[in-house]
Amino acid sequence: MNLDRLVGLGLDDDWRARIERAGVALASVGRVCAEHRDRWLVAIHDGDVEAMLAGRLRHEVESGSAPRPVVGDWVALRDGDEGASQRLVTRVVPRRTWIARKAPGRTTAAQTLAANVDVAFLVAALGAEVNERRIERFATILGEGGVRMVVVLGKVDLVDDVTLHLARASHAAPGAPVHAVSALTGAGIEALEPYLSAGATVAVLGLSGAGKSTLVNRWLGGEVQRTTEVRESDGKGRHTTTTRELIALPMGCLVLDTPGLREVGLTDTDDGLDDAFPDVAAVATRCKFGDCRHEGEPGCAVAAALAAGELAAERVEAWRFLDREQARLAARATSGGAKREASKRVRSMALRKHLVAKGKT
Repeated sequence: MNLDRLVGLGLDDDWRARIERAGVALASVGRVCAEHRDRWLVAIHDGDVEAMLAGRLRHEVESGSAPRPVVGDWVALRDGDEGASQRLVTRVVPRRTWIARKAPGRTTAAQTLAANVDVAFLVAALGAEVNERRIERFATILGEGGVRMVVVLGKVDLVDDVTLHLARASHAAPGAPVHAVSALTGAGIEALEPYLSAGATVAVLGLSGAGKSTLVNRWLGGEVQRTTEVRESDGKGRHTTTTRELIALPMGCLVLDTPGLREVGLTDTDDGLDDAFPDVAAVATRCKFGDCRHEGEPGCAVAAALAAGELAAERVEAWRFLDREQARLAARATSGGAKREASKRVRSMALRKHLVAKGKT
């Protein structure tokens, strides 16, 4: 079997070890390149195949005991009852990284958007003011999944001075690289090339009209991803990318172009907050009490840093806001789980009474 294609899809020594530990043969492994409702396009060693979930995996996905495959996942395949013309996904290889948000609506469930991403470009258009709070949200969800974030301020040709925008973005994402580029003219685009190494998987995130698809087209050298003009009334573009898919770039890496995310809800885990707010997290380690909420407790190092001007008040308030949001989600998820368990007990008791009445127990 020729493994060159799998290597081009990101198969490195670490993935070989992970796949082996998962008990999956390389001859049966593939990488999800696109998802269409209940069908997945999977790239394998000798081509691309369309696959469905095997019955057992579908049951596990529906029960929540196994993840639903998403773009970027490595999966195990087998032939269906109709032979090689029908491929079935039997399992998902444990993920290295992931990008997830709270699913839209009132649910507390997380929605995984992509898996096994090495770097995520957060693209924000410079035609309007850089939104620091949105950058902090993206930094949090990317930190939760272990994905490195790079902020890309696009459409630099629309502004006269990018200095203030660069400063605001850097303030909102301490430690994350920030670059100003124009995918249309090519200005500054060379600064992104070091992230596009062979075998790497790069995701392009942001709101609709930020210039994500234009950036991908620049790398591809042609109009492959559909784009639309920016509206003059508000400086925003219209949504063009409609699905998430992995695209191979000429330099040997894979890029994941995503639809514009209208909602960037956090999940009910707080794993990403320290990554998004390293300045606040570093100071918080000096608090007198380990469970300090930084809201007036004695010996609070965060309060002292605020008073001394070492921390910006808006950063601490943003941290508190996101922390409270995650706490509410966690409480709702716990409450929802308790209600479901209580409902199961009630149904079980009702069934038992029914069987007793019928003389079956």
